[in-house]
Amino acid sequence: MPLLTAPVASAGAPGCDTKPFRTALAELGTAGASGVSVTVKSPRCGVLSAGVGLADLRTGRAVVGDEHSRIASNTKTWVATVVLQLVGEGRLRLDDTVDRHLPGLIRTEHYDGRTITVRQLLQHTSGLPDYLEAPFWEDETAHRWDHIEPLETVRQALTLPPPTDKPFSYSNTNTNLVGLIVAEVTGRDIGTEIRQRIVKPLGLRGTSWPGDRTTLPEPDLRGYVQRDGKVLDWTEWNVSAADASGALVSTGADVTVFWSALMSGKLLAPAQLAEMKRTVPDPTVPDGRYGLGVERYAPSPGLVTWGHGGFMETGHKLRNAVTGDGRRAVTLLIGSEEFDEDKVDATLRTLIRDLR
Repeated sequence: MPLLTAPVASAGAPGCDTKPFRTALAELGTAGASGVSVTVKSPRCGVLSAGVGLADLRTGRAVVGDEHSRIASNTKTWVATVVLQLVGEGRLRLDDTVDRHLPGLIRTEHYDGRTITVRQLLQHTSGLPDYLEAPFWEDETAHRWDHIEPLETVRQALTLPPPTDKPFSYSNTNTNLVGLIVAEVTGRDIGTEIRQRIVKPLGLRGTSWPGDRTTLPEPDLRGYVQRDGKVLDWTEWNVSAADASGALVSTGADVTVFWSALMSGKLLAPAQLAEMKRTVPDPTVPDGRYGLGVERYAPSPGLVTWGHGGFMETGHKLRNAVTGDGRRAVTLLIGSEEFDEDKVDATLRTLIRDLR
């Protein structure tokens, strides 16, 4: 039997039906992940948090739903929110070129910063390759403890040939470049801007920018990978290279608050939120579409949700979905690289549909 923890929060609210949540927990418990932290929000139940499996295989500590985890590429949405706030303030334009803010940085045989815009970076239509494809990253653990500047990741990408997938080609290089542009515009690094513009205003106590910190705050959701038949704990890692493309640490509750605030218009003016939701086809996902740092889903007829998945080399993964009005949300923090992803995604789709 999977180890489940009871839902924690306002389950006693009038009209609250926790059955969809409890059903989802049971399903997630059979998906093969070491541990899953689950947070949901709905109009009748408020915010509920619980867990499936173990947060730490060595000690046997169960997941209860308040764990800190690396949220990986979900970070891209937080970065896009900062950019669109700057757009609303008139300090940055989506059609600004890279060269306007970082003159001469991108000028090679294949890539020209004079023709690549901020919008294209956020939407992965810039034509820039992913720096993780560079030979530097072929040995998974060779740079596990290294501090690596985001500028270096951009330079690594510029040595690679153009991606074959066009016009949409998902690339972590894009968002690291956005982070560098934000620093030029504001005089502060992207981690500081996220903290000042999102974390503090929303009162997010479990969200942090790790810098060179290799450990997670306690309680942590340990990250596991399988290599050569062995399960390895890869939680500790210097993720400085991920920077704007994926460095944030957070909790399920904080991610849920952020996405709910974003979709309900608390972080962006209507014009900027509309820009974020202008999508292009994402051929890597069935019926997928991608906006400015957001993924658009249609989990069931008549229902559109938003979110952004993530995967970190530490083994941590994230899945989430929130309705366009921010009233219903699901956040899954997963401590395993290997699990039944189809089952997890199907459970997420059903849960966001059935929440009331």
